[in-house]
Amino acid sequence: MAQETVARGAAVIVGAGHAGFQLAVSLRQLGFKARVCLINDEPHLPYQRPPLSKAYLKGTGGPDTLMFRPEKFYADQGIELITDRATAIDRTAHQLKLASGAALDYGHLVLATGARNRLLDIPNANLPDVRYLRILDDSEDLRRRIASSKRVVVIGAGFIGLEFAATARIKGLEVDVLELASRVMARAVTAEISDYFQGRHTAAGVRIHLGVQATAIEASGGMITGVSLSDGRHLPADLVVVGVGVLPNVELAADAGLPVASGIIANAHLLTADPDISAIGDCALFASPRFGGSLRLESVQNATDQARCVAARLTGDDKAYDGQPWFWSDQGDDKLQIAGLTTGYDRVVLRGDPAQKAFSAFCYREGKLVGIESVNRAGDHMFGRRLLPMDRSITPEQAADSKFDLKGALA
Repeated sequence: MAQETVARGAAVIVGAGHAGFQLAVSLRQLGFKARVCLINDEPHLPYQRPPLSKAYLKGTGGPDTLMFRPEKFYADQGIELITDRATAIDRTAHQLKLASGAALDYGHLVLATGARNRLLDIPNANLPDVRYLRILDDSEDLRRRIASSKRVVVIGAGFIGLEFAATARIKGLEVDVLELASRVMARAVTAEISDYFQGRHTAAGVRIHLGVQATAIEASGGMITGVSLSDGRHLPADLVVVGVGVLPNVELAADAGLPVASGIIANAHLLTADPDISAIGDCALFASPRFGGSLRLESVQNATDQARCVAARLTGDDKAYDGQPWFWSDQGDDKLQIAGLTTGYDRVVLRGDPAQKAFSAFCYREGKLVGIESVNRAGDHMFGRRLLPMDRSITPEQAADSKFDLKGALA
């Protein structure tokens, strides 16, 4: 059990992404009376992240279309939105130090510090036309560059890389995607889903190069001319976009003496080793009673559900976090939705028809359904989101049978 069930004193939240914003709102919704401070290290109001690589990147709307709430909302809710950067935690004094020199007293501190892009480490990787996509300023910058570029090389065929590639192709750019693995999105989805999306991107004119890596960014006079590959080839480009994963922001916690690994280590209640400090969202490596062991998940669902869990604990309802994860990715005209964790599966059963651009991969481990990856089949996805938290399953034969009633199986 958690050592502290009701927060005493101010709740100070480091990070104003999905996790931090949701926590501040949930605290007020649950009647938390003390001070709530939300530390935001960006010059924008807290905003939605998923559209940055999807709708926002291809659209024309301004930053205001992404904001969770207008500025007045925070004042009305008694949420102090502080634009500053956290630099140190004094655990003995219960103080958070800020870059401005200010210090905030806390009763409970919540680290929602998120993650940052893993940087490319090859020659010329620091040129201005080598870009990343993580925050609003990145997306704004890339919208401008797409309009003036002709050829882009995308390094990394994960969700972000492929979402950007689809948008760049729609905008008329020549697009090459590099991926060291043998298939796209290899760490996230089944081979069946990878094959489908590779085919769809290729049909749209995106050139995908597997089993190779970039060895250098080539340039002349500070301007990118292309990318050299490990197999000796050279791809011309005037823009390079990198999506090779992220690193959790653990430094603030580590400097304060809190245990970290591939995330800030937290227990099943999302408490760190300090009973007055929690960690949530992309930065948290938490003990999972549902899956066993420790997990660090990068999803909006995980961030917001963990925020609600901590808000409940800080207002007296202390329960372990037991969320069922789900994810999504929009690539061109296709929507990929994932319910559950499909790692470690030993059997995949398809429902629907990839040729019809609507199907799902039902993933099994030792005969039990562990996750569903769906392409343009929202009903299958919602079935998974409802069934999996019940710790129930349907048989592989039922999943493959198009006449089997999924809704009936939920009754």
